[in-house]
Amino acid sequence: MNAETVTALLDRSEELFKGATQLDLDLAGVPEGDSAGLALLIEWLRLAKQHQQELHFANLPTQIAALAKISEVEDLLSNGAKH
Repeated sequence: MNAETVTALLDRSEELFKGATQLDLDLAGVPEGDSAGLALLIEWLRLAKQHQQELHFANLPTQIAALAKISEVEDLLSNGAKH
């Protein structure tokens, strides 16, 4: 999840949010991320709230977790979005 991949992921986000009331995203398969990846996760939280869905992240990539802590949004990602 980096500047090269987030645009395509964002474009596919509508599919992700269709019809679900709760989303649990396991990011264990994501080897690394940067600030663009963090921004995408925050955007997904916004979309979940807009769609009145709950969204939870598991296994955040180490770099994204570190950026979230530095940016003081760690609690936002660990608590997820709740409607």
